[in-house]
Amino acid sequence: MKSFLNEKQIVIGVSGGIAAYKSSELIRILKKQGADIKIIMTENAGKFVGALTFKALSGQDVCAGLFDGKDGGSIRHIEWAEEADAVVIAPATANIIGKLANGIADDALSTFMLAVTSPVIICPSMNTHMYESRPVQRNLNTLEADGYIIIEPEEGELACGTTGAGRLPEPHYIADRLISTMFPSDLKGKKVLVSAGPTREPIDPVRYISNHSSGKMGYAVARAGEYRGADVTLISGPTSLPPVAGVKMVSIESACEMADAVFDQAENADIIIKVAAVADYHPKSISEHKIKKEEDVLSLTLDKNLDILKELGSRKKDQFLVGFAAETRDLDQNALKKMKEKNLDMIAGNLVGGSSSGFGSDTNQVTLYFSDGAKENLPVLTKDEVAHILFDRILVSMDGGRPAGK
Repeated sequence: MKSFLNEKQIVIGVSGGIAAYKSSELIRILKKQGADIKIIMTENAGKFVGALTFKALSGQDVCAGLFDGKDGGSIRHIEWAEEADAVVIAPATANIIGKLANGIADDALSTFMLAVTSPVIICPSMNTHMYESRPVQRNLNTLEADGYIIIEPEEGELACGTTGAGRLPEPHYIADRLISTMFPSDLKGKKVLVSAGPTREPIDPVRYISNHSSGKMGYAVARAGEYRGADVTLISGPTSLPPVAGVKMVSIESACEMADAVFDQAENADIIIKVAAVADYHPKSISEHKIKKEEDVLSLTLDKNLDILKELGSRKKDQFLVGFAAETRDLDQNALKKMKEKNLDMIAGNLVGGSSSGFGSDTNQVTLYFSDGAKENLPVLTKDEVAHILFDRILVSMDGGRPAGK
């Protein structure tokens, strides 16, 4: 299964900051995802990390001067600019930021940048006071107005001894923002509400009823929506997953909390995608203290939780409502019944239990069912791939077209 960066032409610009060493890790991450990496570095960057290191990591010659290399550096710059699917400058010092903001082209990197037409990500990294200075902020505002994507630096203790904004963001975060440039902003202006993960229904202070949901599918849906320009809110039960960049996160524990959070957000949403595995029942009473092991048999009385998805179906107006059905058998029958009973526009069904589909897996094999009777069987895909196909079908359906299923 291909990465979204597979065979993409990515140029990384490295300028002369202490954080230049982090560019090595960024190259590793992008290469692992199948990207074709080219490196352009400033003369000062070579004082922190040698060109040989970048050549070994990228597998290609590194451009460090306007006229270096046997094929003529100045011509190569234009070729690289025309071929690039995206450009990342990490770290971006105050010097290169100033050059780009004012159209100065006096070295390999700044000359190359004037010819670039693809998306450009700028990752400032410098002393806190330098970063906060009026000239640097003015230059960053200029670059942002020109269409550059600015990733704000992290706060913390810097190499120079100061504490504050100025640290280069972690390479995984930069890679995530790079991937987001690979998608159209076809959800821009849409508000998307996603639920993910399990819920926990307490029995006593140390025990609860839950399920095996990892939250991976729901987080993939939230990430895909954000990549494509939507204003995304993710309501999540307890998971071990990191937050999704650019997404508003609401953390909950129980089904009751999930219901409150969903209904609070649902009215303003254009698209609602309920991926969460919400508990159907909760203990009728919760013990104030830990239940001790005294009897051979422990009986629990369970009360039914509110059916959040069904309630959303009864309330919906001009919203597009999507449910998920994780089944162990009779997928078609159960998914279609759920779609009808809960007034859904679409439902994604899958059989859990296999290694390639369902809880905890990074892949999923999903069947999409549509309210007009159409059906589409997807192959085994990564959950990120499934999420993007889901939005593709939602957009077609919302525009009145016929989805891919027949």
